[in-house]
Amino acid sequence: QVQLVESGGGLVQPGGSLRLSCTASGTTEILYSMGWWRQAPGKEREFVAGVTTRNGMSIAPSVQGRFIISRDNAKNAVYLQMNSLKPEDTAVYICNAARGPAHSDFESASWGQGTQVTVSS
Repeated sequence: QVQLVESGGGLVQPGGSLRLSCTASGTTEILYSMGWWRQAPGKEREFVAGVTTRNGMSIAPSVQGRFIISRDNAKNAVYLQMNSLKPEDTAVYICNAARGPAHSDFESASWGQGTQVTVSS
């Protein structure tokens, strides 16, 4: 069973920065994709950013220009550098990983427990 552990969340003022980390364990294979989703109270889970083993990236328009995603395939880790944070970025940020590009791989994707990010003055 693949387990994902996130860290790096916290309280930051608007305009500040945070760097989230997610490390996968429980597998010797490099995960095809790793990324981040977020969920604010009363709202649906929202895709933030993802990256594949071939370094293909997908970033949500709402965070483009502010957030940067990267990964270390050797460590099966993914990072999210969040800059110019806004109050509307406040949410639980959840790490996601899939073993392959197929629909079945997506359906069986692993999810972390999440790390709280709060942007407030």
